[in-house]
Amino acid sequence: MAGKLIIVGFLIVILYNLGAGLYYMMVDKGTTNRTVKALTRRIALSVGLILLVMFSIWMGWVTPHDLGR
Repeated sequence: MAGKLIIVGFLIVILYNLGAGLYYMMVDKGTTNRTVKALTRRIALSVGLILLVMFSIWMGWVTPHDLGR
C-alpha cells in the first residue's frame, strides 16, 4: 500500500510541475527560464518514477496486472 501511495505522490508532483511550466510560460512570456526548470523537473521525476516502478516490480513489491489470466 505504501508503494502505491508513493507512486500517486510522484504523479501529483509531476502534474504540479507540468502546471507550473504552463503557468510560467503564460506569465513570463520567455523572459525567464522558470518554464525550462519546471519542465526539466517534470522529466526527471517521470524518469525517476519509471525506474522506481521497474525496481518495485523486480523486487516483488508491486505486481503488474496480467490481462492474459
